Amino acid sequence: MTDCVFCHKEKLAVIAENKLALAFYDGCPVSKGHILVIPKRHVANYFDASFEEHNDVSRLIFEVKQYIDKKYNPDGYNIGANIGHCAGQTVFHFHIHIIPRYEGDVEDPRGGVRKVIPSRNHHLKCNKKDLHQP
Repeated sequence: MTDCVFCHKEKLAVIAENKLALAFYDGCPVSKGHILVIPKRHVANYFDASFEEHNDVSRLIFEVKQYIDKKYNPDGYNIGANIGHCAGQTVFHFHIHIIPRYEGDVEDPRGGVRKVIPSRNHHLKCNKKDLHQP
């Protein structure tokens, strides 16, 4: 795909790769050490990738985690993918964000990825007996 920024490997600062996936620093990092892992083949989103590509992406995530641990020593991680415009995807080449987290980087980290819709950040008030209701 000629217009996809992630399909131009020569323009990416690749830090790790395997047969079907590669990893590089995010151009607009959320935190120190924020890395993206993508399949080499252009696929628009998570659900378009093959099982083999998911396998290599997953392997690379574990490799990248070790790299980040050694280089940045984070206190935690958020890992995720945006799938579709309404979920915030802006680059339509499947990519996984590996975001290192550090003590004190936000006032209250509870909820993590559950905070993507701030008005729905009610999980801390949920009654446990209601957890399995639709």
